[in-house]
Amino acid sequence: MLIDTHCHLDDRRLDADRDAVVARARKAGVQRIVVPAVDVNNFCAVRDVAHAFDGGAYALGIHPIAVPHAQPADLDALETAIQAALDDPRFVAVGEIGLDFFIPELKTPAMQEKQEAFYDAQLKLAEIYNLPVILHVRRSQDRILKYLRRRTSVQGIAHAFNGSFDQAQVFIDLGFALGAGGALTYTRARQIRRLVTELPLEHWVLETDAPDIPPAWLSGTPDTPPRNEPAEVARIAQTLAQLRDVSVEHLQTTTAQTVQRVLPRLFQ
Repeated sequence: MLIDTHCHLDDRRLDADRDAVVARARKAGVQRIVVPAVDVNNFCAVRDVAHAFDGGAYALGIHPIAVPHAQPADLDALETAIQAALDDPRFVAVGEIGLDFFIPELKTPAMQEKQEAFYDAQLKLAEIYNLPVILHVRRSQDRILKYLRRRTSVQGIAHAFNGSFDQAQVFIDLGFALGAGGALTYTRARQIRRLVTELPLEHWVLETDAPDIPPAWLSGTPDTPPRNEPAEVARIAQTLAQLRDVSVEHLQTTTAQTVQRVLPRLFQ
């Protein structure tokens, strides 16, 4: 089974042909697509998009890029939305949440502190409601792990993982899966390729982050950058299978079993 565990299908860049995007994914064999939220303003959008097609699912959370404009009341709104969604079989996780210490405006001490406050508050909600999380981990692996060690009952996916082997092992020891997507298709991405090749396959899940992180084979121009789609997870799976010297069927089965472990509501 092919599963795209991270796709921003509600993104405005997909507005013009969203139905066709989903149809192409289905034709490519993608049977599940998880759509994470970014802030309180798209909670309804991700829910509606996930309910618009068979195999759609969604997560609710406040992304670190939304933290500069977020207010404490947004956390209350998130908890209310989570409570309302608990009986919805399409609702599978708290996410996308985490820390981003790469974007300049998010690297200031004050903004890092605010990010950490929102991240920890959302981990607490995941703990309270017994939900997995979908983590944004960008130049912030050690700080992310600091908070996870305090809430060891919380598991989930470290999206677009690109840390060290030691950091990866800590995520794995805490019960997390690591997200592998378009970045691994670039021959220059040596660290990611080593990670996805040498760490056990049962700790990886597939993703696209569409419409972002396009794989190597998608072309564009400076004015029109390439747009990723969930259908590309099929070819990403092929690339990963080649890197690991296993069959695509084995890779799909193994990664799907891992998704079932870390996002169990997706299979209810």
